[in-house]
Amino acid sequence: MADAVEEVLQGSWDQDLAEALDSGGSDMEMERGIIHVQELPAQQRAKLWKIALNVAGKGDSLSSWDGLLDLPEQTLIHNRSQQLIDQLGVSEEEGIDMVSDVEAVITFYCKSRNITFTPELSWPHLLKPLLGLQLPRSDLYNCFYAIMNKYIPRDCVAKGRPFHLYRLLLQYHEPELCSFLDTKKITPDSYAINWLGSLFASHCTPEVTQAVWDIYLQQADPFLVFFLMLIILVNAKDNVLTQEGDSKEDIIKMLEESPALLEAEDIEDLFSLAQYYYSKTPLSLRKENQNLFGSSLVALKEEDMDLSQALCLPVSVPEILQANQLMQQEGVRFFVVDCRPAEQYNAGHLSTAFHLDSDLMLQNPSEFALSVKSLLESQKQSLESGSVASGEHLCFMGSGREEEDMYMNMVLAHFLQKNKEYVSIAKGGFMALQQHLADMNVEGPDTSYLHWIVSTSGSHSSLSSADGESSPGDGKGVKSLVNKMTFALRSKSVNVKEKMINFIENTSTPVDRHVSSSDRVGKPYRGVKPVFSIGDEEEYDTDEIDSSSMSDDDRKEIVNVQTWINKPDVKHHITCNEVKETGHMFPSHLLITATHMYCLREIASRKGFAYIQSRQALNSVVKITSKKKHPELITFKFGTNNAAGVEISAVERYLIPNAGDATKVIKQQIMKVLDALESS
Repeated sequence: MADAVEEVLQGSWDQDLAEALDSGGSDMEMERGIIHVQELPAQQRAKLWKIALNVAGKGDSLSSWDGLLDLPEQTLIHNRSQQLIDQLGVSEEEGIDMVSDVEAVITFYCKSRNITFTPELSWPHLLKPLLGLQLPRSDLYNCFYAIMNKYIPRDCVAKGRPFHLYRLLLQYHEPELCSFLDTKKITPDSYAINWLGSLFASHCTPEVTQAVWDIYLQQADPFLVFFLMLIILVNAKDNVLTQEGDSKEDIIKMLEESPALLEAEDIEDLFSLAQYYYSKTPLSLRKENQNLFGSSLVALKEEDMDLSQALCLPVSVPEILQANQLMQQEGVRFFVVDCRPAEQYNAGHLSTAFHLDSDLMLQNPSEFALSVKSLLESQKQSLESGSVASGEHLCFMGSGREEEDMYMNMVLAHFLQKNKEYVSIAKGGFMALQQHLADMNVEGPDTSYLHWIVSTSGSHSSLSSADGESSPGDGKGVKSLVNKMTFALRSKSVNVKEKMINFIENTSTPVDRHVSSSDRVGKPYRGVKPVFSIGDEEEYDTDEIDSSSMSDDDRKEIVNVQTWINKPDVKHHITCNEVKETGHMFPSHLLITATHMYCLREIASRKGFAYIQSRQALNSVVKITSKKKHPELITFKFGTNNAAGVEISAVERYLIPNAGDATKVIKQQIMKVLDALESS
């Protein structure tokens, strides 16, 4: 029976997709609502990709070409084209036509862009998933050109800028792994150049590559590839760190082959985690590197920062100010650490900044160590209190003058050596902050400038004096803030690597876990320890989000959040984020009554109000799963048991702080419902 239902659902899904694509529209939001990670017919996938790449209905770009295959490197192009087709295992007759198409596409692209084809280029790999769509040559070229233009970064060569950016991203989230690879002198381009140059087609099977591209092209965000690469490396982390005694070449080979371990059913989890890491990354990574993508042939501007020399991820001053001013609950908020000398800090500093005098590192190491402990404790307390200065992301600010920031760089190196995650530097330092505020025309006694820069004495600094070159303030309390925090420091040790969300209140009482007969241990990635695997208390699997989950447009009843939380039949309230199959997250509330679980999704434009996103009976929960390395990501599966087995009717996924406590109280309530049913 389950197979029959699945067949009916599959037929309905195919019909919906075909109708959407044949309608001639190019509404990608509609396509996103239909497509999921499953096998798409080649014809429908071709239509979908052409819409996503904005080439549907585009003319034949090859019509102006004389068709001559006469480049100096033509033999190399032909041989690479032949090697690609040989890998596909097609018939000889079909293979001849495909070789001709591939050679023509590469040759015309080289001629039109005035580029020389070289052996290390990944273009043939990039064409592999496109060949599976059985496109005419004109469409094959248009799709290839669009992907090269929008999704393959410029300077995608050994020691190129994209790989320096990727290393900074790795260091930001996984400093221990980054440090290990740095020690082995393993640079990202040594193992990931083909990942990036082919969007994983070089190592993944065509089926897996197509599943990745199905979602990636819909997202239409070229920077997402860096986070997919990051998750693949996170998945390999445990294996990498155990290879201390292995050679550099062996580690590179193992890393390079990592994408080959992906299977089609892993792709939704891959994207969900990539989106999660994306949301925990400063927006400057994208905004400051927009020129990596696009059709411009102009070289990177000379004033662009040399990322190969960057000590850690640079963050723009406007992002720092905006993130903390908005007091946003999601995304990145910064705990700013001002590392300038005390006299400069006292003359004027960002009102929310913590002072850590970098000179102390050499002049008084013991006082510096105590100041660092004070800093971390202050950061923790500010997070718990919800202070405007709070942020789990440390951002260090110097003066902006290279000669003066030498000691600050030593402080940065100290934190990085301790494998502290979420460490960044304010681009341009305090000088950039002054300039930004001046550009905003906020200087003056009657403007918000007064709320940004203050002196230690409490007076507000002017732009001319805030850098410490003139009026240094009254000199009172040169190290007042540090001393104040040091005095308040508790004797207990500071946990440097706190969980990303540890301050949302949860009053649930832990209970013993109930093991359902329908639970099973999930299948790991082949040959490596999975990102998603069994944990200490829960059972986990790698099932993807079911396509039958409730639509975003269903039951859009609007309610007052606090009124519902205070209802007498609500036994538990859980603050969380609803996670959709695309990885996007929405601030939400789970309310547990005696018989049901409600999801209220907050309305961004109406504070205090929410949609009733879903209503699920507790006795319909057939499984609750999570992931070992990301235990806060919880999946609820709802359905019914019958003679044919378990039929899943809906799947919902949430990011829940203190997820262990939350799932236990839900299971406790489920057991009460089941016990009541059995006794009735």
